[in-house]
Amino acid sequence: MANVSTLAEFIPPSNDLLNKVPQVTLVFWLIKMMSTTVGETLADSLNFNLHFGLFGVTALMGVLLLISLVVQLRTTGYRPVRYWMAVVLISIFGTLVTDNLTDHLGVPLAVSTIGFSLLLMITFIAWYRSQKTLSIQSIITLKQELFYWLAILWTFALGTALGDWLAEGLGLGYVNAALLFSGSLVVVLVLRYAIRLNSVLCFWLAYVLTRPLGASYGDLLSQPISNGGLGFGVNGVSVVFVILIIGMVGFFTHSNRLSDPLS
Repeated sequence: MANVSTLAEFIPPSNDLLNKVPQVTLVFWLIKMMSTTVGETLADSLNFNLHFGLFGVTALMGVLLLISLVVQLRTTGYRPVRYWMAVVLISIFGTLVTDNLTDHLGVPLAVSTIGFSLLLMITFIAWYRSQKTLSIQSIITLKQELFYWLAILWTFALGTALGDWLAEGLGLGYVNAALLFSGSLVVVLVLRYAIRLNSVLCFWLAYVLTRPLGASYGDLLSQPISNGGLGFGVNGVSVVFVILIIGMVGFFTHSNRLSDPLS
């Protein structure tokens, strides 16, 4: 009977096997949403509990993110644990970057929103000029993946700034902000399936919008009632969503191993 290495010689490489990012399914969006919520609440929790100061926590998470990305970049194909670990860490780091700009440097949230929007647009322009596409259906080279993770970083930082600006800066409140971003996602969904708007454009619009949406729900759940939240606290909300993410990623990691002929 042919062993695994022999079988591998007869299985042609495909983008599905080599692609470094997961397929965009409902599960993808659920885990991504929970990751954005964790990014918001866990950043606040670490800043409060570690007593490193905002800059110290940001530096620590930056180092952990760098290590995680190096591991991810050296990985062949999509590995759920490594991929989603990088997403969670980049969510936390992106939140902390925006918080540093606001709290330490006094940069208005409106200015941060515009600045990160420009950085995201520049990244997309450079990515498209280099690869002639912004699709994530075939992230198989180092250059493609570097563009991908840079865009992800800007979406998280942008989403944090936009969500905080609307909810706190403009006084919209967490509930109204969550409803606004939920409605915006519904509009994107309608544009995609009703008038067949470009799928790549819709994906990135949804990716940006899910960040402030997740942050708004995270703030709503964790912030004190006196501040317009439900008062569950950043520690409790972070723990619950981390457990949910671990459970879902663990389940699909196991499922991938069962279905992968080369595992």
